[in-house]
Amino acid sequence: MPETGGRPRLLVADDDAEVRNILREFLCREYDCEAVGSAEEALAVLVAGRFHLVLSDITMPGMSGLELAAQVKALAPETVVIVVSGAQTLESAVAALRAGAFDYVVKPFELGHVEVAVRRALEHQELLEAKLRYERHLQEMIRQRTAELDGALRSVERSYRMTLKALATALETRDAETRGHSERVVNFSLRLGREMGLDREQLRSLEFGSLLHDIGKIGVPDAILRKPAALSEAEWVKMREHPLHGARILRGIEFLEGAARVVAQHHEKWDGSGYPLGLRGDGIDLLARVFAVADAFDAITSDRVYRRGRSYAEAAAELDRCAGAHFDPSVVEAFRRIPEGEWYELRRSSLGEARDGEARAADDPPALAPRTSPRGRARIRAA
Repeated sequence: MPETGGRPRLLVADDDAEVRNILREFLCREYDCEAVGSAEEALAVLVAGRFHLVLSDITMPGMSGLELAAQVKALAPETVVIVVSGAQTLESAVAALRAGAFDYVVKPFELGHVEVAVRRALEHQELLEAKLRYERHLQEMIRQRTAELDGALRSVERSYRMTLKALATALETRDAETRGHSERVVNFSLRLGREMGLDREQLRSLEFGSLLHDIGKIGVPDAILRKPAALSEAEWVKMREHPLHGARILRGIEFLEGAARVVAQHHEKWDGSGYPLGLRGDGIDLLARVFAVADAFDAITSDRVYRRGRSYAEAAAELDRCAGAHFDPSVVEAFRRIPEGEWYELRRSSLGEARDGEARAADDPPALAPRTSPRGRARIRAA
């Protein structure tokens, strides 16, 4: 707060020029004083520069001293107010204190009483200012610590994400056919999840669940996992155990609790014909239902040893056909609301697609590739 020569600043507001001049001359011996004739003038002065104390008459033309006290409290919380009044009633004193005044002086007053009231008010003001400084200091410390904590949490989450991506990449080395699948299906799932209106926590669980959905294949023998031909019924029994293996691996990891449900239920089907538990409808975790559509779309449009990937149109038709049977119809509807071109862009931007692109010959494009229509829009072409 600005001061002159280190002295506290006082503002006197009284429409009686004689009273105003007496108070100014008396107080200016010890304090830096300024005097005005109305509450409106006092507010204008307070806006231009802060004061330690305002000494105001209650009854003035225009804005009253009580209204001024309330305005001062809102404008400068560290400034204290003493009101002066000719009314010697308890009600007037209570009204002044309720308006935010620190003290109440009755006219006609003795200057000695005014001096005592001013000193008490300035002592209170000093304590009030110290309290406000301390509160501001605490707020700044909280802001800084919060920023540090947010940064630390972001760093931890980045570490988690990098670790999980490394794990997913390591898993995909066992199955060259699905290389890049996890990265693509994460992008597909997140876009679909946003279309479904999932919140931030749900999207994070969906991301991690998509990334780790096949972690249970660690428990599937290579002879089955890497078999280049169709699996026998006995081999399918072993393969269908991988969601349960994955759920057991992630059990007890608190930050992966939502992801674990995706891992455990991503092969369940809307009509109950899925595995491993035969869950149906809303009994299947929502994130697992979202993932199932994204996973199926990637599977249909990606190359396999035994077939080429199919077009967006074929994939969309297949999802439509299976809505209400294999897939939650509302998730398929959300899929359909997303423009075709966005699916291509998501595939193109995926790390796995970049790897696939490096391995392909220039004359052997992926199934999901752009084609420009007469209007210049990106389209998804058939293989």
